[in-house]
Amino acid sequence: MHIINKLKVASLLGVAALTAGGAQAMDIGVMVPTTGSEATYGQDMINAVQIAIDEVNEAGGLLGEELAIVTGDDACDPQQAVNAATMLASSGVVGVVGGYCSGSTLPTLQIYGDANIPFVIAAANSTQLIPENPGNAFMINSTGADQATKAVEFLSGQGVETLAIIDQGDAYSQDLASLTASAWEEAGHTVVATETANRGEQDYSAIVTNIRSANPDAVFWTAYFADGGLLIRQLRQMGYQGVIAVGDGSNSPQLFEIAGQAAEGVFAFSNPTAQFIPEAASFIETYQADYGTAPGPYAPLAYDGMKLLASAIEQAGSTEPQAIIDALAAADGFEGLAGAISFTEENTLARSNFIVLEGQGGEWARAQE
Repeated sequence: MHIINKLKVASLLGVAALTAGGAQAMDIGVMVPTTGSEATYGQDMINAVQIAIDEVNEAGGLLGEELAIVTGDDACDPQQAVNAATMLASSGVVGVVGGYCSGSTLPTLQIYGDANIPFVIAAANSTQLIPENPGNAFMINSTGADQATKAVEFLSGQGVETLAIIDQGDAYSQDLASLTASAWEEAGHTVVATETANRGEQDYSAIVTNIRSANPDAVFWTAYFADGGLLIRQLRQMGYQGVIAVGDGSNSPQLFEIAGQAAEGVFAFSNPTAQFIPEAASFIETYQADYGTAPGPYAPLAYDGMKLLASAIEQAGSTEPQAIIDALAAADGFEGLAGAISFTEENTLARSNFIVLEGQGGEWARAQE
């Protein structure tokens, strides 16, 4: 049985977290969007971290202390992320788990680096994060380069020769678009159109007109689901009949609510999600019991991020930041729900974790690869 009632989730005010018994807890920062268009993802990640913390606490905690969450809302906005990271860095957290939008994660790297705070990046995967990493941050989702490789392999196998790519100009989607375009052309194929959409756009008619004029075999949307669903719906409404694929920022079940019937047959290049991980059955059961809904796409990675950080603290035998960072760097095949975790010299996941999903009957199914 979980002990959520014994844990205090602190707000951006940074109030000290206490256990029900009154003893001071070991605070873990969680930086995710809890407001804005990606808030559903953020709450999903908080829920998963909470489950991991509950399990650690039920087993006796770490170094004689129970764990508690201090949340920082980055809203997938770079400036708000800076504020959230500054708050967390000054609040006494022993480490941070989170990072959903790459664009908002990017400016926080220096803040956590200056404070030498261990940072497990659970979702954000732009390669732009790599050169900005001071060495304390560890990415447990495969990078955009891995996703681009998966996209090229799969779409080539579908007989696609000409491709149109649409991004939103942010660190995540622009990075994925650029990496895919380069890999696609290196594979001997042709990119016939590239477009950049504005975030929050409602009318994609100009972009769709340009896409239809270029007549690509496939369209690849590299940004997030809230806008991607609208684009997909308008592509089909305006007569585009080719293949449509989306990146991992659009692997949410909510894509089907927004795009409707137009999402049928859409492919998604996705991190492993709980329903396609056999080992996640118990996690799914706990998540549903605690929160009354199924875990979202980044719940397994958020859970893994917290368990990895807890393991590193245990290995370090202290909350001294550099000792925890060294323990994270030494992770060698740590078994998470989403698979084994080891790191490259750049602190990125040392394998590709991408799978291909397909929209079938209003939900995601595993595609034939």
